[in-house]
Formats: sequence, C-alpha cells, structure tokens
Amino acid sequence: QVQLVESGGGLVQAGGSLRLSCAASGRTSSNYVVGWFRQAPGKEREFVATIAWNAGRTYYGDSVKGRFTISRDNAKDTAYLQMNSLKPEDTAVYYCAAKYGNLNLYAAAYSYWGQGTQVTVSS
Repeated sequence: QVQLVESGGGLVQAGGSLRLSCAASGRTSSNYVVGWFRQAPGKEREFVATIAWNAGRTYYGDSVKGRFTISRDNAKDTAYLQMNSLKPEDTAVYYCAAKYGNLNLYAAAYSYWGQGTQVTVSS
C-alpha cells in the first residue's frame, strides 16, 4: 500500500512561485508513476503533470506547460512540483497520486492519493 503525503502549499501573489512535495512510502516496484492533479471549487479534477519514476519521462497539462516542472528524488522517494509564474486561475487543492505501470493523464487510473494541499494565488 503506497502512502503519499503532500506539503508546500500556501498563499502566494500572482507571478510568484511555490514548490510542492509528495513524499511516498510503501511502494513495491520502481515501475511507478507519480502524477499531480488539482481541483478548484465547483470544477472537475484536472491533470497537471506526471512523471515516470524509472525513466524520468514527464508530461504536462496544457494550462501549466512552460510554467510548472515535475521532478523526483529517488533517494528521498519524493516527487516535486515546481510552480512558477503562478496565476489566480492556478488556485486549487493540489493532489499527488501514484500508480504502477505506464504514464497516464486520467485521475481514474491512479490507485493511491494524498490528502491534498491548498494553493491560493492572489491577484
């Protein structure tokens, strides 16, 4: 059973930066994918970014491409989401999720979820 704990959310002004962390424990294979999703009030959960743990391949949602960077630290078993040039529309609860197997953009494909961390961007 994989357990995920997010941290790093907060309040930031538009144009600022935040880095989210997702610490994982309990995984049993390196054939593993971590994704970040977000959900704003009244909206559906949205794909943000994903990374394949072994190969380091990444994929981003169109709304964050060029501004956000997903990465991982194997030694710490932690994934990161560096968010730059933040906009008010980035305000949401951000969730870290994990699955075994291939990269996937769909939330339903992920078996393990963190508790979420709030990111608020003021204008």
